[in-house]
Amino acid sequence: MADTEEYTPPKVWTWDEASGGRFANINRPISGATKEKDLPVGKHPLQLYSLATPNGVKVTMMLEELLEKGHEGAEYDAWLVNIQEGDQFTSGFVGANPNSKIPAMMDHSGDTPIRIFESASILFYLAEKFGEFLPTETAARTEVMNWVFWQMGSAPYLGGGFGHFYAYAPTKQEYPINRFAMEVKRQMDVLDKRLADNRFLGGDDYTIADMAVFPWYGALAKGLLYSAGEFLQVDSYEHVQRWSAEIYERPASQRGRMVNRPFGEPSSQLLERHDASDFELRTQDKIGGESPEAV
Repeated sequence: MADTEEYTPPKVWTWDEASGGRFANINRPISGATKEKDLPVGKHPLQLYSLATPNGVKVTMMLEELLEKGHEGAEYDAWLVNIQEGDQFTSGFVGANPNSKIPAMMDHSGDTPIRIFESASILFYLAEKFGEFLPTETAARTEVMNWVFWQMGSAPYLGGGFGHFYAYAPTKQEYPINRFAMEVKRQMDVLDKRLADNRFLGGDDYTIADMAVFPWYGALAKGLLYSAGEFLQVDSYEHVQRWSAEIYERPASQRGRMVNRPFGEPSSQLLERHDASDFELRTQDKIGGESPEAV
């Protein structure tokens, strides 16, 4: 193992300086708003405040799938939250999500607006509201929720663990990269074995389990996450590759991945979404202008 400088933790940790790395300017050990600013509200009952990270993409994929099934009530306004600029710490956003993480949603369809935060909670809320992508039979429903919660428990090892130390940390260190690479490969093996005998994670049908897992592990399988495909030998997970390819080609999945996306090809960036026609008329290649540095 490569030599590293030994670190002895103090008896009491204090926040003396930024920790370094890509997101050092927005990391802090306290919660709450840092500036007063209301959230914008568009014309639809569902208002989404998000960014096209894996967690944000889960929700826009779900909304586009609902619209494709004909649920007019799933029309939504999607507003870009620029996390590098600290939009998640405005008073309005903290009111929608006290944890200051995207995505957050407000449902204005009733007498009293309902806030929904945490991506899995939003997926579950929408599945219940529209009666889609979540079985009603107990065993099938439980299996789907098993995989939804598997993702919520597992992805921090992929994102905050492997992704941080492999791609974002100020220095590359062998021990944490090895530690989290091992765990991510174990997780990919878990998925590969499940998908060897099942078309989707819940069984034969596409569900919120797939929408929860795909933006993280499907993107990893396609080499789109942290530029780590070769390092983790993602091509070796045959069944994850098959599953990822199928979801990647779904029209609603393709649209969902464009929403609140300020990076990539300009034709793939729809910074805000307020109408179905925006995919044809409002992408960055159509309207021009520079994308914000949001991720």
